Amino acid sequence: MPKKIFLCSICNINSGTCNEDCKFCSQSVKYKADIERYKRKPIDAILNEARTMESLGALGFCLVTAQKGLDDKTLEFVCTVAREVKKEAPRLRLIACNGTATIEQLHELKHSGIAAYNHNLETSREFYPEICTTHSWDERYETCENVNRSGLKLISGGIFGMGERHEDRLSMLHSLKELNPISVPLNFYHHNPALPLNPNPLSIDESLNLITLSRKILDKSDRIMIAGGREITFKDRQHEIFEAGANSIVIGNYLTTAGREAHSDLMMLKELGFEIATSPEDK
Repeated sequence: MPKKIFLCSICNINSGTCNEDCKFCSQSVKYKADIERYKRKPIDAILNEARTMESLGALGFCLVTAQKGLDDKTLEFVCTVAREVKKEAPRLRLIACNGTATIEQLHELKHSGIAAYNHNLETSREFYPEICTTHSWDERYETCENVNRSGLKLISGGIFGMGERHEDRLSMLHSLKELNPISVPLNFYHHNPALPLNPNPLSIDESLNLITLSRKILDKSDRIMIAGGREITFKDRQHEIFEAGANSIVIGNYLTTAGREAHSDLMMLKELGFEIATSPEDK
């Protein structure tokens, strides 16, 4: 069991504008999901979220944009936001999640105060064409390699419960092991009625076993983070994710889905006897 739990938060600074056809993602314009869509969130609103998350004990603050990858305008916006957040909430460790990226673009993010880059493999190389056809799994893997070369910390994980086989889960986890991310976000698919993907949901026990499997295979990664789908998948057994091997969670809202009220998570952690990590070096 971990002694300290790392809290991460997500800020959707560009929502629902992606032209890719990822079948699991409500941010794709292709599926016309009923979500809030906007090009750029006002910086004042982002700063307010950052201050709130810092006050709740979040260590990570992830700046997410909904598009295939970084272009010049998005890069400039993310860098501007990062510099402003560092002024207002200096304790936060800034993470960027902006799709495929070159080493040069990643260097620019690092110079603006970004500490880590999140780019998920999502699933196995073999299963990926079943969930996305507009870009390849290899592009995703290459971006993760670029992150490692850039000097930023790599955060990479995937989604369970999209109809993949167990062999696909093992394949994804071993690919992640090759990349050696510092943190591994595990998401559990939450269906939106607008999306074409609608597999049978995983059971709680099956999901807990996948956390344990991930922790066993990714033994060099500092953190196993339970992210999207936590509340829906684990329900009143959320506390068991830590027994299974997780030591990090996302608090607050997700990209297009409301999460559990943050104070409920903080109360849960207190009742379980955990401390909140205040530094990336905490164990």
